[in-house]
Amino acid sequence: MTNKKWMSLLGAAMLATTTAGAYAKGIPQIPGAPAIHGHPVVDAPKVLMWPRNAKPAAADLTDPDADLLFDLHGSIERGACRKVDLVVSTEGNYHMALNTLWRTVLLPRYGKTIRSWYYTTSPPIAFPQLMHHDDLSFGNFYLHCRPEVAIAAPRLIRKLEAHGFTEGKPIALMKSRGNVLLVKYGNPLHIHSVWDLARPNVHLITPNPYNEPGAFLNYAGTIYQIAKHDPHPPKGWTANRLFNAIFNSHIKDKWLIGARIHHRDEPWSVAYGKANVAVIMYQLGKYTKAVFPHLFTIVPLGGTVSHPRPLPGNQIDTTYLIRVKGHFTARQRRARHDFIKTLESPAFTRILEHDGLRRP
Repeated sequence: MTNKKWMSLLGAAMLATTTAGAYAKGIPQIPGAPAIHGHPVVDAPKVLMWPRNAKPAAADLTDPDADLLFDLHGSIERGACRKVDLVVSTEGNYHMALNTLWRTVLLPRYGKTIRSWYYTTSPPIAFPQLMHHDDLSFGNFYLHCRPEVAIAAPRLIRKLEAHGFTEGKPIALMKSRGNVLLVKYGNPLHIHSVWDLARPNVHLITPNPYNEPGAFLNYAGTIYQIAKHDPHPPKGWTANRLFNAIFNSHIKDKWLIGARIHHRDEPWSVAYGKANVAVIMYQLGKYTKAVFPHLFTIVPLGGTVSHPRPLPGNQIDTTYLIRVKGHFTARQRRARHDFIKTLESPAFTRILEHDGLRRP
């Protein structure tokens, strides 16, 4: 079987079996930084990539690492979706806070009316999902329910608004506290700043620039901008030289990328794959360290682990909520109203602060 036929059989989500170099034209670029023309290598587990039984949906969350569901077959059709009270499509960058809110606030308060529900915490998928008749797939399982709410960065929110998929004004929900470096426990390579990422023996993993362009721009932009704002760079080094040494290097496996969902893929690569270090949002690094205390160490990019004070250039993200336009039932609209009310509550503010986030 030719490689072309094999990739066609596996579908777009199976890019983890090859390098991403053939797709380099799609890499988003950092304004002012050198053009990225390097060939990142997907770092993912060596697994048997079984062929899927049907073509993936435009919004496909199958991940060769975390989300293999090839033995779960089924479909929830649009008619049945009217019985699902609440569907949320959200970025996964605050998944730990959302889970706490959902389990300890939303369901205890509104569990009698919000009985059937699901939400996705992933790279933003609302746009392709809505563009293609609300289709979403995990392996061989298909969901055709329209989300009532989308939560994402401004870039996606504006895109949804421009195509007429929204109603009302966006609501600013939360703000990040910058990015950190996630390294192996004990920091054996003594990585202390973005300048160390240029060392030949340091292998960096970033989000997949094709599947998660927003996260990639955030993390790559943090590297470049911190270096650019550093008043005392190492002798002979500039932000451009650093950027080229990472993203346009000829060193094997210098620049690695995740397969699909970076808040799962990056920690895996640092712990068990080829990477020594990942750039990751503070709250995700904090959560990962708490869950796996003996696998990881956090290197702050400004301030301390307990009290981050992002260096100039460290990217700060604000996340927004938007109501999705659709023919929802009165029960679904009520569930959406109650969900948004919990997101705006003091309880969620406390959860955000506990998990390393804050209100805008």
